[in-house]
Amino acid sequence: MSTPNHRPSPAAPSPVNLRGAVDLSALKARSAAPPAAAAAAPASGPAAGAAPASSPFVVEVSEQTFPQVVQLSADVPVVIDLYSHTSAESQNVSAVLAAVAVEQNGRMLLARVDVDAYPQIAQAFQAIAVPTVAAVLKGQPVPLFDRALPEEQIRAVVAELMQVAATNGVNGALDGAAPETPAEEAPLPPLHQEAFDAINAEDYDAAAAAYRKALAEQPADAEAKAGLAQVELMARLRGVDADGIRRAGAEEPDNVQAQLAVADLDIAGGHVEDAFRRITGLIGRVRGEDRETARLRLLDLFEVVGVSDPRVTKARSALARALF
Repeated sequence: MSTPNHRPSPAAPSPVNLRGAVDLSALKARSAAPPAAAAAAPASGPAAGAAPASSPFVVEVSEQTFPQVVQLSADVPVVIDLYSHTSAESQNVSAVLAAVAVEQNGRMLLARVDVDAYPQIAQAFQAIAVPTVAAVLKGQPVPLFDRALPEEQIRAVVAELMQVAATNGVNGALDGAAPETPAEEAPLPPLHQEAFDAINAEDYDAAAAAYRKALAEQPADAEAKAGLAQVELMARLRGVDADGIRRAGAEEPDNVQAQLAVADLDIAGGHVEDAFRRITGLIGRVRGEDRETARLRLLDLFEVVGVSDPRVTKARSALARALF
């Protein structure tokens, strides 16, 4: 992380949920839910910073209105912009995010949080500096980035978020969105469509089978390879006891399955570098079949994160050092 120019007030970390990310339930319980219109009121006045005050898709939130914003994440991705008026970098990021939210025309909501006024929300997202940007999908937090990025990178992150949201059925529109003619999209290949339908039905085994068939037909199908890695991760995490997994990982540092299970939780919770360090460290300690099992899982998680991600590039170098 780059050197922060602003830090919210320190406090005890928030509890952890099933996926290893922050638990937003404490914030939701801090106050009675206000009318939905309160959460969706457009940003205005000095608190809006660089955000356009006229858009219904860019809102300022408080601890009181935050629960309603979380509820909206069942319909559209909610991007959480943790900013400070004292940080020029965070204001620049806010301006880009606001422009993107307007362009999305109701298919996402930008929820802006002044960390100086509402440090509890910043603490819930484990933000230690501004700008910090996260998302909420179906009530689950998704870390995005915690430093100033160029506009093209911010747009790329949001575009990827929108794809993930659509894959998980979060593809609605907020009230106030102008109707538009949907663009003609090329149909998915039959096996990809089969996998997509299975994911929507939460039948991850069927989705994995469809992707395997696609790879048998086209071994170079990068989308099928990434899709297979993702649904296999989702299947492994279904119904797990997160506390038990982390306890076993702490008690058995050289147990390959225990360590890989913790790495799965870390990836799902957005702690990508922690997961990669855990597995590369394990590969350096074990031998034989255990080492190969860990190596193959790490390659699968590279696909989940995205092979072009700089964290994957860094982890590949660590893997080479561990192996040789």
